[in-house]
Amino acid sequence: MKTEHSGMIETVKDGIVAAIKGTGDIVQATVDTITKTLATTIKDTGKVGTSVTDAIAAVASGAIRGAVQVGADLGHAAKGIMVGVLRGTKEAGTEVMDTISHTAHVTIRDTAAVGGDLEAAATGLVEGAIAGAKELGVSAEDAASAAADGALKAAGKVGSTAVETVRKAVTKTAHGAKVVLKQPKAAVSKNK
Repeated sequence: MKTEHSGMIETVKDGIVAAIKGTGDIVQATVDTITKTLATTIKDTGKVGTSVTDAIAAVASGAIRGAVQVGADLGHAAKGIMVGVLRGTKEAGTEVMDTISHTAHVTIRDTAAVGGDLEAAATGLVEGAIAGAKELGVSAEDAASAAADGALKAAGKVGSTAVETVRKAVTKTAHGAKVVLKQPKAAVSKNK
């Protein structure tokens, strides 16, 4: 199972790198690559024993790595990740708010792991959640809040500086949607 995920991470990373170099449009390149990969993976989920949440984690990880490799704006990449995941999982019957929160969590976790710009990534995730909410007909406020929540949970595992950076980003990027944080002060894990 581990090699299967690393294969998917590499496939998405390579796809993102090629698409960004080919078009220069980071958001659209990321959306297209992730949507296509997830739709195919979810269709095959029963056959290969991969869960939808594992597939989301793998594609988000690959997309972040690809964006970093070509020096792309992580805010644009994160927005593309969120929209791509929502489009790619639409047919899977996953709970939209859980999907948004999980996507934000793994994207922030992987952005921190590669030393990427957490503020840009968090901003992009909220923007992507709002855009995806409009496509799916769900509340933009709920989607923005779910993205902020997932991002803050991941930041809490990184440290207090990450929490403050992400909190600042998610509360200033409303784009017409009010972000309501479910955790007024996110707990920071042991490494305070």
